[in-house]
Amino acid sequence: MLPILMDHLRVARQGPGRPRTRPDRLRGDKAYSSRAIRHHLRRRGIVSVIPEPADQQGHRKRRGRNGGRPVTYDVQDYKGRNVVERGFCEDKQWRALATRYDKLALTYRGGVVLRAITICLKRLGDTP
Repeated sequence: MLPILMDHLRVARQGPGRPRTRPDRLRGDKAYSSRAIRHHLRRRGIVSVIPEPADQQGHRKRRGRNGGRPVTYDVQDYKGRNVVERGFCEDKQWRALATRYDKLALTYRGGVVLRAITICLKRLGDTP
């Protein structure tokens, strides 16, 4: 699923020009720690900030030298991941997104866009 999402990613530039399709780094929780995802990010030149779960560490250590090197990531940068998680929690305050009643992806995406608009309008109203 991650490669499909990465294909749709667009990062706006500060100045003129088309949007970038490759971010500098990707923050993720331990659920995104797989060889396939790390390989995909490495191939595209994206720094992964994803810790390794304890069970994967144990499997790697059990294999000894054949297990490979331990995963390295920027611990300080990983601490900023909570901002993204809080954003998702705010989105899921809308019941339709949290329960995912919609059967079509297009309808669900429309709900996500609508929720983003309502959050943006609410924040614009809060500023003096």
